[in-house]
Amino acid sequence: MEHQQPHILENPPKRRKLDNRENLQQLSHDDYTIGWVCALPIEAAAATAMLDQIHPALPTHPRDSNSYTLGSIGSHHVVIACLPAGVYGTTSAATVASNMFISFGSICHLLMVGIGGGVPSASADIRLGDVVVSIPTPRFEGVVQYDYGKTIGQGRFERTGTLNKPSTSLLTAVNSLRAADLRNGSQIPVLMSQMLARNPQMAETFTSPGCQRDLLFASDFEHDPAEPTCELCDRKNLVTRSTRSSDRPVVHYGLIASGNQVIKHAQTRDQLAAQLNILCFEMEAAGLMDNFPCLVIRGVSDYSDSHKNKAWQGYAAATAAAYAKQLLATIGVCGHGPISDYAGPGVITAVQHRASMMDALRFDQLESRQATIKPAHAKTCKWLLEKQEYVDWLDSKHFPEHCGLLWIKGKAGSGKSTMMKFAFQQADAKVNADTKVISFFFNARGEDLEKSTLGMYRSLVAQLLEKVPELRMLLDELDNGSGGESYPWSNEILQHTFRRSISRLGGRRVICFIDALDECEEEEVRAMIDFIQSLGEHAISSRVQLNVCFSSRHYPHIAIEKGLELILEDQEGHADDITRYLHSELKIGRSKQAEEIRREIHEKASGIFLWIVLVVQILNREYQRGRLHALRKRLREIPAKLSDLFKDILTRDTVNMEDLLLSIQWILFARRPLKREELYFAILSADPDNLAEAWDPEDISEQDIDRFILSTSKGLAETTKSKAKTVQFIHESVRDFLLKEDGLRELWPEHQGNFEASSHDRLKQCCNNTLLSEATSNNIAEEEYIESASRDELKTLRDSLSQKLPFLEYAVYNVLQHSEAAEKGGVRQGCFLGNFNLPRWKRCSNAFEKYKSRRHTDSTCLLSILAKDDLSSLVRVICKDKPCASIPSTRDLELLVSYAVRNDHRKFLDFIKLQDAPDSPTVWINMALRYTIQFNQEAMFASLLTDIHVNLNLLDKDGKQYIHYIIQYGRSSMFDRILAMHEIDLNIADGKGNTPLHYAIQFDREAMFEKLVTNTHVNLKLPNNNGQHYLHSIIQYGRNSMFNQIINMREIDLNAADRNGDTLLHYAIRFDRVFMFLKLLTMDQVNLSAQTGDRQTLLHYYIQYRRKKMFDLLVARDKADVTAFLFSAIELDDDLVFNRLLATQPVDVNAMNKRGKTLLTLAVERLNLAMIESLLKTSCTEVGISNPHSPLHQAH
Repeated sequence: MEHQQPHILENPPKRRKLDNRENLQQLSHDDYTIGWVCALPIEAAAATAMLDQIHPALPTHPRDSNSYTLGSIGSHHVVIACLPAGVYGTTSAATVASNMFISFGSICHLLMVGIGGGVPSASADIRLGDVVVSIPTPRFEGVVQYDYGKTIGQGRFERTGTLNKPSTSLLTAVNSLRAADLRNGSQIPVLMSQMLARNPQMAETFTSPGCQRDLLFASDFEHDPAEPTCELCDRKNLVTRSTRSSDRPVVHYGLIASGNQVIKHAQTRDQLAAQLNILCFEMEAAGLMDNFPCLVIRGVSDYSDSHKNKAWQGYAAATAAAYAKQLLATIGVCGHGPISDYAGPGVITAVQHRASMMDALRFDQLESRQATIKPAHAKTCKWLLEKQEYVDWLDSKHFPEHCGLLWIKGKAGSGKSTMMKFAFQQADAKVNADTKVISFFFNARGEDLEKSTLGMYRSLVAQLLEKVPELRMLLDELDNGSGGESYPWSNEILQHTFRRSISRLGGRRVICFIDALDECEEEEVRAMIDFIQSLGEHAISSRVQLNVCFSSRHYPHIAIEKGLELILEDQEGHADDITRYLHSELKIGRSKQAEEIRREIHEKASGIFLWIVLVVQILNREYQRGRLHALRKRLREIPAKLSDLFKDILTRDTVNMEDLLLSIQWILFARRPLKREELYFAILSADPDNLAEAWDPEDISEQDIDRFILSTSKGLAETTKSKAKTVQFIHESVRDFLLKEDGLRELWPEHQGNFEASSHDRLKQCCNNTLLSEATSNNIAEEEYIESASRDELKTLRDSLSQKLPFLEYAVYNVLQHSEAAEKGGVRQGCFLGNFNLPRWKRCSNAFEKYKSRRHTDSTCLLSILAKDDLSSLVRVICKDKPCASIPSTRDLELLVSYAVRNDHRKFLDFIKLQDAPDSPTVWINMALRYTIQFNQEAMFASLLTDIHVNLNLLDKDGKQYIHYIIQYGRSSMFDRILAMHEIDLNIADGKGNTPLHYAIQFDREAMFEKLVTNTHVNLKLPNNNGQHYLHSIIQYGRNSMFNQIINMREIDLNAADRNGDTLLHYAIRFDRVFMFLKLLTMDQVNLSAQTGDRQTLLHYYIQYRRKKMFDLLVARDKADVTAFLFSAIELDDDLVFNRLLATQPVDVNAMNKRGKTLLTLAVERLNLAMIESLLKTSCTEVGISNPHSPLHQAH
């Protein structure tokens, strides 16, 4: 592409806003290809003023907290974002850029434009208002994070890590603009004049203050901090500099230093500049360059010394913005797609991947338990903040004594969760940049993730990564090929991520609150506490202070090596809280009798806050009835034990006891927590007469439903404040009373035989009543409509059904599960299954199913439905009651075979054999064999192998054969058994051309690999459909041991290329396999000059994948053609690589490439001034400068 100097109008028209009346359609997010990030409002103002047009705003992604200005410069559509007010530094910049890519995924160039602190030196005459542009240097990639590294021997600070360099296309444009400015002069003054002509009100702030106010003081002369300006600074300490011939700003190219602190000390400035050859200091670029290829443009507003002032900020912001505009005029319209398509592997896809993984971490109930906990009553809990144990816990001086652990223990219902919520909110309200507060509240009444350490780890990691966005790069290690919420999280993966997150916090503190450990399985809690203790030790070694506060009942007893303990009911402050609550909430006046009643309640409560809350409600009702005289009598009747109080509440009257029982059964045994509307209709469904009409919210309001739930549960259930608004018991101790303390048996002795199984049978019947109800018949669509309806029409149908029949979806998906639980508990289900209305159930199920492929057909049998959901007890009932049944389809057959093998159900497998199946015995038996491999049923596998219908080389519908599955699942015994069978084809390929040997490499089956490569029947030269030979795959997956086994085999072609022409060395560079790369370099057969199908040399791959170590190994080889590599470096405009190559060994600068061009000729054609300068310093013998046609003459 030819780069031309932009044509700039002397009298520009006023900038126009994008108008629908013009021939311009409303632009979409994908039309914006230039990202422009600013740190300060003054920078954003200058950027906006440079736009040719301002566009209407577009909606942003829900996770994007940025605000944008949209517009255009020439043919480029530009997105401008500014950092949040008062939140500067590398982290904030990274967050803004990440958010920008979420909303605007087609950005192909990213610019960081604003002001910075200049570093004047003997080699760089930098003045205020000049512009500094980041370009790679021999040591760094354009930006260096000067404050990131480690302290090594003798206290020396070593900078670690590397940052991305700007994209090749941006650097090419910079060079073109640089050359154009040398010919024609910079256009910055013209662009600034145009800006001020359009915006005269900006002149006061954005005009140059004048060279007389450009003051550079000696490094050892400090500014008096008491003086707001430099008016009184002694002019004798000014550095003498020559007067410039023009007041035009000069553009400097080189290294910019970025960090999280403002440099305001000239001697520190000079020391760092001498070490790193820095031209400018700033605070944001490293945050961008760590993740995105970005060009940094800074206008010099001060000299990074104590004489800093804001007088030059506006002018400097404008010169930087003008340079950026001039640069954009030099860049062609993006035709290569977003950054991810050209700027190195996975730059923006990494952002998308991190967003996807963050979504996968979160879950709907992540904060629901904490939200449901009622806030602390006014003036209560505050004593905790002054309690010595709590103060010591947060005091870093006492950290070695307790290792950051505090454990608050208390009786059930004593108010631990309320206290923990209060403590969390107080800590969270006082956070600063160096402190992060996270929490998790276990909930035994919630869904699985709410009561497991898996949910706890997911929540804590998600919170930490949300609060410290730069830690999200740790998610890059996790492959989320399935996408979305389906990532297979495990405690091990989450612990690893949590541990690595803590280790990267460097000097910061994390405060973590984990409530209600007793509401999680004891073994899980013990393992979690061991991990937290080890994490604390790890945090200390990483200079991170990790404070963790647990709360739980007194059991289970778990010992910790170090830590503080606080028993809630023993605390004087807790007793004072109870007193305050009683005085505030017990509305019985202030008489002497009333105060005595309060004292009695306090004594009787034994520190149990929940008991007090319930008793206050009871006594307030008595008082409201005008029964003051009966209050003391009623108080004495109330049991002192919490469980006895629950019994008293439930049995005080016998009204609606059946509804009470059903309400309790649903809350205890529903397969998931029910929403309040679901519970309402679930209770009503006990009587089919209640189900004649659909729900009309105008007839039965949500308030009516809340009152019904309160009434039927007698106040012991509540609606959570979570998004789903599910119903649960008011406290876990209610469930304990009913199940663990025989409350159910005492209340309903007639059900004591098998209460859980009979409950499931009753819940099943409620579900079935709903399925068969008149309201369902009137509202469910006909099967023909469901089959033919569009996706949007089906969504409308599902939404309508959920609104009109809130309980129907639960009933459809759980009627058979409740039947299974009843059968398993001894309540027979044969009669129910015999009369089950399968057509109605399938019709309802299909109405709720989003995916057509998962819907049931007319021929789908009940047996396959039961097998699919693994309802083994009901399957046995069917087999017993119907010994002969037709299996209508291959899909049903596969479900049944899968079920039989998964459960090692030999009799059921024999049962299937006897049925009228749709496929041949060969298909059936091979299907069964595949599942024995998947579910690791060795004995069944061996038995089925003897069947006469087995075909060992038959490919299944996915294009795979038994041996492929055996290797994939790592079934060693099965592998040995099948390897000994002569019928097996050991070179059989799957649909992608992958042989068993490819599978052994991919799934890292080393023993199987060794047996295959030494087997004479295996062909070692077979590529797959992508042309990948075995060594390609070995390098791709990093199998060093396999590499050593196969590298010296005669059958192996060391120069084999895949379908794209990539050789083994290309693969080693691409996948960063240094050991394999070095081994290949020692092999005489290997061609170091090999090129891919699109003429990519090894050097191209080094530059693309940034493999410095491999580069050094490559050029150190005697047979390496360094001159050829130099030609490639010039073509790629990579100054850094070019200079490294020049320094490795003597180079023949007069050598020509295949097109007859020398190195200097090519550098001149590419307008690469830095390379021309480097070549001119070598001993060039080309035609001299006197010849006007020589490259040397053109270079000068």
